[in-house]
Amino acid sequence: MGISVPAGAGGAGRRPVLLSVLELAGVGVGQSVAEALAVTTSLAVRAENLGYRRFWVAEHHGMPAVASSAPAVLIAHLAAHTSSIRLGSGGVMLPNHAPMVVAEQFGTLAALYPDRIDLGLGRAPGSDQLTAHALRRRMDGLGTDDFADQLAELRHFMEGDFPADHPFSRIKATPVSPVPVYILGSSDYGARLAARLGLPFAFAHHFAGAGGNTDAALDLYRSLFRPSEVLDEPYAMIGVTALAADNEQQARFEAGAGALSMVLLRSGRLQEIPTPEQAAAYPYSPAELDLIRAMGATEVVGSVEQVVDGLDALVDRFGVQEMLISTRAHGAAAKLRSMELIAQAYALRGASSRS
Repeated sequence: MGISVPAGAGGAGRRPVLLSVLELAGVGVGQSVAEALAVTTSLAVRAENLGYRRFWVAEHHGMPAVASSAPAVLIAHLAAHTSSIRLGSGGVMLPNHAPMVVAEQFGTLAALYPDRIDLGLGRAPGSDQLTAHALRRRMDGLGTDDFADQLAELRHFMEGDFPADHPFSRIKATPVSPVPVYILGSSDYGARLAARLGLPFAFAHHFAGAGGNTDAALDLYRSLFRPSEVLDEPYAMIGVTALAADNEQQARFEAGAGALSMVLLRSGRLQEIPTPEQAAAYPYSPAELDLIRAMGATEVVGSVEQVVDGLDALVDRFGVQEMLISTRAHGAAAKLRSMELIAQAYALRGASSRS
C-alpha cells in the first residue's frame, strides 16, 4: 500500500503519484552512529505506519554525517523491524562492487523478505576519488564507464540466465532471486540507459535539478523508452528534498541544519550535521549564501500547506509517477514531524492507497 496524491489535486486529471522516503541515516552533532541508525529505524517504522510506499537508503562513504555506507546490511535491519513497506537502495553504487556480490546480497534479502526488496542502482562512487580507490582497490579505470556492462552482468546473475557461451554461464549466484531494478541518475546517461532497457528511472532532482536538468532527463527517458518484460511504459520518479513543519518559520529554522551541512560538505569540511541553532548562528559568506539559494531552488520547505503546494507543482511540471522525499535535518523530531504532516495532508485531501 502507499500514499498517493489524488487525481485532480492541484491539477485536473492527474494520475495518483506515490510518495516514498529516501533516507541517508544522517548523523547529527552530539549523536552517535548507533543513535543515528536507531533514528533511521524509527523513521522506517513510522513511514510504514503512515502508508508511504517505499523506504530507500543511499550508499555514501567517508562522510561523518552519513551512516548508510552499507545499504544491504541496513535494509536487512529495517526489514526485521517492519512488515509491509518496500525497502531498498537509493542507491547501491554498482561500480564499487562486484555484480555477483550485489546479486547475492539482494537475492538473500529477497529470500528473507519476499516481494519487499528493491534494488536502486547508481554509477557515481558516492565518495571522493581516493575513497573510490580504497573501495575498488585500483586507480586505473576510475574514469572509464562500464556501468551498462556491470548492470547486464548483475541482472544475469539475479536471473540465472547467462548465455551458454558466456564465461560466467557455469556460475550460479546463491540464492538466485530476481529483485526489481531501478536506475538512478543525475544526468542524461541514466535516462538513456533506463529507457533502452525498459527499466524505471529515478532522477536526482534534489541535487541535480537546477537549470532544467530534470525536465531534460525525464523528457529523454520518455522519448527513448523501449517497452520490456519489466515495463510496458515509462515509470519516472524524482528525488525531492522536502521539510514541512507546523509553520514556515519553524520549517526554515530546522532546514538550516541541512543547508549548513551541505555548505560544509561542498567546501570539504566533513563533519556531522550541525544543529539548527548552530546553523542560525553561522557567519555565512556571500558565496555560501549564494550556494544556499541555489540549493533552495530544488527544495520544498515551509508549512504543510506550502510543502503540499510545492510537491503538487513538481507533479504538474514533471508528470512523475512517484516522489522519493528526502529530509535534511538534525535528529529525529523534525524528520518525523515532516513525514507525518505530509502524510496527513494527503490523507485529508482524500488520497487513496494503492499497491
